[in-house]
Amino acid sequence: MSYLIAVVALLGALCLVNMMLMLGLVRRLREHTKLLDALYEMVGMMGAPGAGGGGPAAGDVVGEFAATTVDGNRVTRDLLPEGTVVAFLSPDCQGCREQIPELASWAAGQDPARVLVVVDSRSGDPAQVVSALAPVAQVIVDDAAKPLADTFGVHVFPTLLQLAAGGRLLAVAPRLDRLPAGSPA
Repeated sequence: MSYLIAVVALLGALCLVNMMLMLGLVRRLREHTKLLDALYEMVGMMGAPGAGGGGPAAGDVVGEFAATTVDGNRVTRDLLPEGTVVAFLSPDCQGCREQIPELASWAAGQDPARVLVVVDSRSGDPAQVVSALAPVAQVIVDDAAKPLADTFGVHVFPTLLQLAAGGRLLAVAPRLDRLPAGSPA
């Protein structure tokens, strides 16, 4: 009987040690997730290493462009109204996929002419992004030889921009809630 009690006590001690190790591991993973999020934001704001310099910055002026939405509407820099939010997304980007529900929910309460989503189709199937955002925004599937992202100076996905008249950038952010237009009122 004392042998059985010793085995149960040893098993209980092992379970307690295992639980303490798991709690420590979970805490450490949370710390690493915060560090990775901070690094992701920093890279998103400065541009990817080797991407030809930093990404777009507030005050920059977007180059001239002409594109067609999935609905067949023509979009140019000069046709975009003041305050337009432009989201650059890639189908294979985890951060982009995480932004889709928030962006769709926010865009549903906006004028679709003031929300432009550019999907880089060179890196995956854009169907999921298009189906989620086309009902509430202007969506361009970008597969051109000179991508629209280059015109805007975007090297990292997701990148969200807010434009002033004439294509001047008011704000650049890796997440919608970091833009003035995407902030809660």
